Amino acid sequence: MPDTVLSSWLRRIEHQHAESIQLGLERVDSVWRRLKSDMPELGSRIKKLTTISVAGTNGKGSTVACLEALLLAHDYSVGAYTSPHFVSYNERIRINGKMVSDKTLVDVFETINSAAEGVPLTYFEYGTLAALMLFLRSQVEIQLLEVGLGGRLDAVNIVDSDVAVVTSIDFDHQAWLGDTLQEIAREKLGIARTNHPLIWGEPSCFEFYESLINQTGAKLLKIGEHFTIRQSGQHSEIVCKTNSEEVAKFENLKDTGIPINSKALALQTLITAELVLDSRKALDALNHIELMGRYQCERFSGKPVILDVAHNPASARMLAKRLVKLDGSILAVASVLNDKDWDGIVAPLMTLISSWRIAQIRNSSRAMLRQDMLGVLYNKGLKGLAFESIESAFLDAIHTACEGDTVLVIGSFHTVADVLRVMHDKVDKA
Repeated sequence: MPDTVLSSWLRRIEHQHAESIQLGLERVDSVWRRLKSDMPELGSRIKKLTTISVAGTNGKGSTVACLEALLLAHDYSVGAYTSPHFVSYNERIRINGKMVSDKTLVDVFETINSAAEGVPLTYFEYGTLAALMLFLRSQVEIQLLEVGLGGRLDAVNIVDSDVAVVTSIDFDHQAWLGDTLQEIAREKLGIARTNHPLIWGEPSCFEFYESLINQTGAKLLKIGEHFTIRQSGQHSEIVCKTNSEEVAKFENLKDTGIPINSKALALQTLITAELVLDSRKALDALNHIELMGRYQCERFSGKPVILDVAHNPASARMLAKRLVKLDGSILAVASVLNDKDWDGIVAPLMTLISSWRIAQIRNSSRAMLRQDMLGVLYNKGLKGLAFESIESAFLDAIHTACEGDTVLVIGSFHTVADVLRVMHDKVDKA
């Protein structure tokens, strides 16, 4: 009897491969070829589909969110594939802004499993194939593919990008991507294709990466030169280069919690893809965009809460620039995975946070031990309270916070997801 419950399928595919992460394209590409050969009618749809792939250390999810919002505002049909998820796996695959249903996912997982014929796909590879299949079946005009890890050997790279985006380069996932920035950049640049546009969003040390970029043979458009951001008080202006060498200006962009770099990357990407954008519609879309877990501002039990998935030093530094504007004390609830630079995450935040509440992530074998996180805090002269769960750490912070204080939740998608469940449970029971 077929397994028709999504949760059962997710448990099944999570354990089909011995490793939770195993980079490489051979397995997933072989299954993708089988799927396409079994359904030749998809071939003609592939030719009509525009693919935008997004890699980078930070800013991938926010850039995809901006791309999706802009495309929907202009009535393009769009599929978006992102990872990881917070509450529901369905968050990973959206078609025209809506998450796909459990039944749709179960049906496509069954198709992929049949085509795999014993090939041990990873959890992420199943999701990638599911997204590619569903976007073709839905006949979307544009598919947005967020790279899960790196780029060159990531599952989404079985598809040639029409436009490749690299948002930023910094240290993260060194065990898989290398110990130097150049090694990391080389992996991320693997999504670029010869004679196709490459939108480059890393603003620093371009000369450090220039030879690697040249090796891709891609047509480069880089931030600060081909497209620029100008700050004017509380608003920003983005100036993009069009394919006819003219410029397109987008003025009066507000600070919405989404990095302005992500908005600039999205605008330049779509203009480069020769999609027509109306400045008014674009401005409205970008000024109202919100993204779960990216400087997400909420209230819980009357207290302000900021949820941010900052999980490496670069994202922590970006977060610190926002937090410095806050009044009152900041109470942090934090937990990270064991491959993260916890010391580097704490460093830019230590003067801003008045107290730390630490708990170990429960639903990942990669969780950093609570005592290891506390050890880093103590070595920096900081105080940390230990809790049995992220939920209890969060509730204690809410109970302790005084008028004008802010509770900050950081460190991982897992950390933010656990707190979101607490917040949603209370709303559901109210």
